[in-house]
Amino acid sequence: MRSVGKILIAASVSVCLFAFTPPKDKIKKKKFIDPVNMDQSVKPGENFYLYANGNWLKNNPVPASQTRWGSFNELAQLSTQRLQTLLQDAASNAAKNPKVQKIGDFYTSGMDSAGIEAKGYQPIKAELEKISALKSVDGLLDEVAYLRVNGVPMSLLSISIGQDRKDVTKYIAQIGQSGISLPDRDYYLKNDPRSTGIRKAYASYLTNLFSLTGKTGAEATKSADAVMRIETALAKAQMSRVEMRDPYKTYNKFSWNDLSATTPSINWKSYGDKLMIKGMDSVIVQNPSFLKSMDLLLSALPLDDWKTYLQWQVISGAAPYLSNDFVKENFTFNQVLTGQKGMTPRPERISRLIDGSLGDLLGQLYVEKYFKPEAKQRMQELVNNLQQTFADRIKKLDWMSEETKQRGLEKLNAFTKKIAYPDKWKDYATIAIRKDDFLGNIQQTNKFAYQEMVSRIGKPVDKTIWGMTPPTINAYYSPTGNEIVFPAAILQFPFFDFDADDAVNYGGIGAVIGHEMTHGFDDQGRQYAGSGNLSDWWTKEDADKFKSRADRVVAQYNDFTVLDTLHVNGRLTLGENLADLGGLSIAYEAFTKTPEFKAGKKIDGFTPTQRFFLNWAQVWRSNTLPETQAQLILVDPHSPGMARANGPLVNIDAWYDAFNIKEGDKMYKPKDERIRIW
Repeated sequence: MRSVGKILIAASVSVCLFAFTPPKDKIKKKKFIDPVNMDQSVKPGENFYLYANGNWLKNNPVPASQTRWGSFNELAQLSTQRLQTLLQDAASNAAKNPKVQKIGDFYTSGMDSAGIEAKGYQPIKAELEKISALKSVDGLLDEVAYLRVNGVPMSLLSISIGQDRKDVTKYIAQIGQSGISLPDRDYYLKNDPRSTGIRKAYASYLTNLFSLTGKTGAEATKSADAVMRIETALAKAQMSRVEMRDPYKTYNKFSWNDLSATTPSINWKSYGDKLMIKGMDSVIVQNPSFLKSMDLLLSALPLDDWKTYLQWQVISGAAPYLSNDFVKENFTFNQVLTGQKGMTPRPERISRLIDGSLGDLLGQLYVEKYFKPEAKQRMQELVNNLQQTFADRIKKLDWMSEETKQRGLEKLNAFTKKIAYPDKWKDYATIAIRKDDFLGNIQQTNKFAYQEMVSRIGKPVDKTIWGMTPPTINAYYSPTGNEIVFPAAILQFPFFDFDADDAVNYGGIGAVIGHEMTHGFDDQGRQYAGSGNLSDWWTKEDADKFKSRADRVVAQYNDFTVLDTLHVNGRLTLGENLADLGGLSIAYEAFTKTPEFKAGKKIDGFTPTQRFFLNWAQVWRSNTLPETQAQLILVDPHSPGMARANGPLVNIDAWYDAFNIKEGDKMYKPKDERIRIW
């Protein structure tokens, strides 16, 4: 899945699109482009991001309970507040209304801080003792399977059921590299001060949590050392995030028997049965060398170390949901990673958790209360407009052959469009939720999700499934589904507002639509055909021309400095940067077909084209804590906000004309050096 942002979007004032609208004569006119938020002492050609957002950035520091604050975060906060309202109402009416009983009781269990505190680490104690009594590697692997099937987070083994990338009409088992607790393998392997400081803090976190489960100081330290040794060895076996972007390199199909031959400790056919994966004769392995290394480590390292590692998996997965001592330790370590000053309030944490666990049930309530049906129809019109404009642009490309153009148009026309909410909601009837068992409820919903996933084996691919819930401030493209998806909650300002002029809506949601469409033609998405299959539909000459242009985008973003010596990783962020450039270009051309553009009248002192680009820039405004920014540079395929706002602009002629950008301006790029792809 490819998303427009890790967390989506913020504005100086979040306008509630779907709330009650007072009579027109009572409404204060909205300023969708408000000069108060700009810093017009900065020339547009020096730093357009600061020109458009400078005063907003100065006046909106990151709140204590956040790690960054911007347009996406403001809307995410609004969405969370709405979820809290729904959940509090559900908790009050759980006994009277079967429709809300599950989410109401789940919320009650999560808000029962006294009950959770009284239990300490008792909810995981029996599992820790069971692991301690294991006698063999086979027993250890059986326990891993048991935990995975029964809803206990388990990172040693990443296994899922998904579409076969080379035959998307079928589901297949897929095994990925995993096994580490820090956000990226580089945290274990690099020796710069930032990485070594995080490892030191992680060792303390390990020790402190083991101590909270009853180990002595010496025992806890020994356990922490064992976990660190195993995770470091697993990190060394992992591919980098850039390598993982290659859909062919990560597509390695094995029969169960052939895979078992590479890992003497594991008979994958019988192990698949224990994981409830039955009736399949093959599996896709993301990184075969990782499984070989894991297998060698299972034999080479002491069983006691592996038992300690497995206990850590149970402890760390449960820590945010246990008594306050565990929650505090979890937050203290996360502070080192992210710089967050204050803990997220419990109601917010529980609301987001339930949205992720029972999202279709909570999503139904969200749509009923907060979504305006007309928005779905208007969004469909915008999507169709952008799709037609994209098709026109493909036809006019001067670097692509007619043969490849035709196949590209076939893919574009085959897009599935999902807007606002699913046509079919999940049924959670089999999940048992208790008011007094918070961690148990989490495990029950995890178990349901796992069983639902493995139940797809042998069935036709279900194209109605969504990868995001309706209250999510985001959007995504799925290459195997060849689908673009826009949840209900993103249809708000600064992305979209019924009262906004077309310049604002096209510069916001229009660019998002174009972004997701372009993902079907970025460095990864372009390798999938319109059917969703991983299949090369390009002539070699056209593919080479695309790669040459894409390499120029890599070089452009590599030059962005983010934090002291840290630069954007242009190769890691290539897909998102291509989607931003394509999305903004397509959205602008679609906007030029509107009456507003053709009339050319100013609103609040800005021309239609200026308003289009100003709203694009304010979508990406965000203040980010330095610690979080350093982490995102390693793990996030999206560039930081300033790079996302400014990066595409220097390649778009209309921006130069709209703001009179001239040679000598810092952002000026000669016309023949501007990158044009889609």
